[in-house]
Amino acid sequence: MQTLIYQQKPLVADKPNHLCHFVLNPAASLKSSLQSTHCLGPQCIMTIINTSHVEITTFFLVGMPGLEYAHIWISIPICSLYVVALLGNCTILFVIKTEPSLHEPMYYFLSMLALSDLGLSLSSLPTMLRIFLFNAPGISANACFAQEFFIHGFTVLESSVLLIMSFDRFLAIHNPLRYSSILTTVRVAKIGIVLSFRSVLLVLPFPFTLRKLKYCQKSQLSHSYCLHQDVMKLACSDNKINVIYGFFIALCVMVDFMLIAVSYFLILKTVLGIASQKEQLKALNTCVSHICAVIIFYLPIISLAIVHRFAQHVSPLFKVLMANVLLLVPPMMNPIVYCVKTRQIRVRVVAKLCQKQI
Repeated sequence: MQTLIYQQKPLVADKPNHLCHFVLNPAASLKSSLQSTHCLGPQCIMTIINTSHVEITTFFLVGMPGLEYAHIWISIPICSLYVVALLGNCTILFVIKTEPSLHEPMYYFLSMLALSDLGLSLSSLPTMLRIFLFNAPGISANACFAQEFFIHGFTVLESSVLLIMSFDRFLAIHNPLRYSSILTTVRVAKIGIVLSFRSVLLVLPFPFTLRKLKYCQKSQLSHSYCLHQDVMKLACSDNKINVIYGFFIALCVMVDFMLIAVSYFLILKTVLGIASQKEQLKALNTCVSHICAVIIFYLPIISLAIVHRFAQHVSPLFKVLMANVLLLVPPMMNPIVYCVKTRQIRVRVVAKLCQKQI
C-alpha cells in the first residue's frame, strides 16, 4: 500500500496550515495518485513512503463456483467419500498385516498403494473440510506450499507403485517358478524405500521454488487444495524454473504410465503363448484389479490435463469437479476394486467382519 503525505500551504488566509493523509490504491499510478489528492500549488511538499510491493501471505481456495450457498450440503457426499477411502485403505492394511497367508510380494505392493491413497486423502482433507463445512477458504502461503508438496509426493508415489505392480504381474505370469525367489521380502522392502525416496526427491524442490516467487497481485486459487501449477500462476515474478520443473515431473508420471503399458504388452504376449485358454483367462484375471487401479488413477489426470490445455472456456465448476475427482475417487475405489476382484482379500475381509460380529 502506498501512503502519500502532503503538507500544503493554505489557499484561504484565515485557515491554518494542515497535514493531509491519503491512502491510495497500490495498483494506481503516481499520476493518478496525485490527481486524487487535489494537492495544488508549487510549494506542496510530498513524502512518499515506498511500500508498493505488498507480499501476499494468504491464498484463497475455491469450493464449488456458483454453488457456495449449498456448500454445507455438498460436504455430506465429500465427507462420505473420505470416510469410505480412509476405512477401506485401513482395512486393506489391517487384513494384510494380520493375515500371514497374504505376506507375499503382490500384497506388500498393495499395502504401498493403500498407504499412498491414505496420504492423498489426508493431504487434501483439511482444506476440503474447511471450505465446505466452515466456509473458510483462506490458507497461509507456507501451509499451501506444504500441502502441495504432500499431494504431489503421494501422487508420484502412487504412480511409482502402480508401475512396480505391473512389473510384479509380468514376473508372476512370465516366470512363476522363480517369482518367489526373485521378489523376496528384503527386495520388496528395498523397492518400497527406493520408491519413497524417489517421490520425496522429485517433489522436494516444489515448496522451495514456490517460496522464492513473489506474490503481489492475485491470491485466488482454482481448486479446493493447493497444486504446484495452480500456485505458480499467481506469481508476479519470473516462474520459468517452476514451469520447466513442473513439466519434468508431469513427464515422469507419463513415463510411468508408458512403462505400465509396455508391461501389459509383454504380459499379453506371454499369455497368448499359453496353450490352454483356461490358463490364459486365469492369468489375465490376476491383472484385472491392477488394470482397474491404473485406469482409475491415470484417467482423471489425463482428462484434467487435456481440459486445462485445450478447453480454456470450460466452466470453472467442471474443472473443480474434475480436480476433486482426481483426489477423491482413486483412494475410495482402489480398496473396493481389490476387495471385489481379489478373492483372497475378499475372503479375509469377510472373515474379519464376521469374527467381530460374533
